Amino acid sequence: MKDRRDFLKKSALLALATMGTTLVGKEKISSIEELFKKAGDGGKFTLPALPYPYDALEPFIDKQTMEIHHSKHHQAYVDKLNAELEKADPKILQAPYSLENIFKVASKVSAGLKNNAGGHYNHSLFWQLLKPNAGSKTNAPAGKLGEAINKDFKSFDDFKKEYSEKALKIFGSGWCWLIEQNGKLKITTTPNQDNPLMDLEKEKGKVVMALDIWEHAYYLKYQNKRADYISNWWNIANWEKAAELFDSK
Repeated sequence: MKDRRDFLKKSALLALATMGTTLVGKEKISSIEELFKKAGDGGKFTLPALPYPYDALEPFIDKQTMEIHHSKHHQAYVDKLNAELEKADPKILQAPYSLENIFKVASKVSAGLKNNAGGHYNHSLFWQLLKPNAGSKTNAPAGKLGEAINKDFKSFDDFKKEYSEKALKIFGSGWCWLIEQNGKLKITTTPNQDNPLMDLEKEKGKVVMALDIWEHAYYLKYQNKRADYISNWWNIANWEKAAELFDSK
């Protein structure tokens, strides 16, 4: 049992660095194992509270969008994930369950299980990679992450241009990522609720930044103007959290 706990702690360092301290229900938690409860241990996955009020990201993302996105869409992924786990094939996935273990066999589990596990993980990550900003502050990465971006993309402006273009070109719904792959930063995209931790992805790596490109993330305010949503998102990208993730082992 101790070996399993040690393994889970090591495999969760990436997500833990991104999550920080989050609220689930009324309790404060500080570890990824607490956040991603394993159904096989008698618990269920739960919806984490946002680390800021619903209106904190205005004027860039409006209160109504955040409330619906978090309390309706993310909650639905959590509920469906728990339901899917009740009928998971034990030959493919054994309890106690964890998101990390689901992603390792994402290509073999049901589409419903894969999509909802991805939806829960991606959104839990996304909330932490946003931060309130009234618009008066310059928002850019510093430290080792800033240096790495300048090294691998020539400049932060060049990085922003490439990232924005790739996010804009996603067909339908999906996510745009900044990952570290073999010691180098790379921009990649995934469809639906897939992510770079899943075994089926060609481009795998340590997640540094994520942007939700599903229409429910922006349509109430921006309608079909995805480019405007992406442009304004740069104001509230949480580079401090991204730096923690980049610096994690």
